[in-house]
Amino acid sequence: MKKSTILLYVLLFFCTLSCTKEVTDENLHYLNGYWEIETVTGPEGQRKDFKPTTTIDYITFENGKGYRKKVQPTLSGTYKTSNDADFFTIDKKEDIYTISYKSKITEWTETLTKVSENNFAVKSDSGNTYFYKRYEPLNLE
Repeated sequence: MKKSTILLYVLLFFCTLSCTKEVTDENLHYLNGYWEIETVTGPEGQRKDFKPTTTIDYITFENGKGYRKKVQPTLSGTYKTSNDADFFTIDKKEDIYTISYKSKITEWTETLTKVSENNFAVKSDSGNTYFYKRYEPLNLE
């Protein structure tokens, strides 16, 4: 009987852990800031890790709308950028958060699967999942 009770508690713990929402209205503000891609996994589980790059993403988001643009960090702590940006909206339907992008050239959607202070992930329509980590500027001191 004691083993059954322990097993039940373990199962409840893992169920609670796995049912925790990775995206909520309250944590969407974490998208604001500078991000670098860390890993991409394909629809069949294949994985590609990315090394640090000279181009990162800057995202600003507020009240359901925002934009994303490519920027290049400089050694002085500033960022070089163009005026190009991909504008987006985030919509929630049945606890699924969808990012709808619109650029000068195309439109596409991604499903936001995780958002935290230092990480976020999106899944594309093609089944690739992109994992981002918050960019940390180089400290030359």
